[in-house]
Amino acid sequence: MLHDPEKRQRYDRYGHAGLEGMNVPHFHDTQEVFSMFGDILGELFGGGRFRGHGGRDVQVAVEIDLVEAYRGTRKTVNITRAEHCKECSGSGSRPGSKPKGCRRCRGQGVLLQRMPFLPIQQQVLCPDCEGRGSVITDPCKACRGRGRVNVPRSIELPIPAGVDNGTRMRITGEGEAGEPGSPAGDLYCLLRVREHSLFRREGAHLICQVPITFSQAALGGEIELPSLDGAIPYQMKPGTQAGDLVRISGRGMPALSPGGRPGGRPGDLIVQLLVETPRQLTKRQEELFRELAALEQVEVSSQRKSFLDKVRDFFTASAESNAERRA
Repeated sequence: MLHDPEKRQRYDRYGHAGLEGMNVPHFHDTQEVFSMFGDILGELFGGGRFRGHGGRDVQVAVEIDLVEAYRGTRKTVNITRAEHCKECSGSGSRPGSKPKGCRRCRGQGVLLQRMPFLPIQQQVLCPDCEGRGSVITDPCKACRGRGRVNVPRSIELPIPAGVDNGTRMRITGEGEAGEPGSPAGDLYCLLRVREHSLFRREGAHLICQVPITFSQAALGGEIELPSLDGAIPYQMKPGTQAGDLVRISGRGMPALSPGGRPGGRPGDLIVQLLVETPRQLTKRQEELFRELAALEQVEVSSQRKSFLDKVRDFFTASAESNAERRA
């Protein structure tokens, strides 16, 4: 088969892969092949020729409380990541020696492979050198030829004000080291904000409940509303009803821009007022409540009178309907 000059030439250039692709267009050299498949390689490896594996990303979980999320904070995260071996500078070869060019791919890091069911070829990573273009024949003893060693690191993480539970922060280049000449991976920190005993968060708004007494609800007066910055004086109007909402603009959580930076309008503080019913009364309190009850029976408010009229009408209609059915 190799007596044919063209076949012999293809075998000398491409090996068995050249013979398998006899029905593909003839290429004058491997640079034409790389040019033809440059787009594919660009998507796979970020460029024409393979330049090494990038480092892997590292992910950790960081827990903070709501006050830290409100004010912003700094946290130290401890990770163990792969870094370049100092003995061999990441080459994987014993100091004083160098990797040798891969014979199978001739230092290119890729091979031509015929695509199934198609009369064309594609480039694949060389299995002997894993795309590096060279092989280690005298490995470094410190890293055993891997070129990387695991190293514990402490990294300070700046957390901006306004982050929410589930926020994912990226620290570029703080992941594991890649092959020499390729970028390191990134460090991803998943934030978990603990629940607060007083405040509930909805987006950028903070919601809480504040109990008040009967007398405060009826007479009004100044009360203090809690916030993550401290107490806020608030003048309550007379006749406050149970469940009334008080909204303090801009006293909720700080807002983050789409890029994760502080900015934009902060949320609001929303306070629900709850009228507390006393469970135990002093003798004097009981006397006053009985006097109030007596007054309420005489001086019925228009709203209460309307309600009592509806109740009376309902029972009257029910009684008449029952009488008709019995008749």
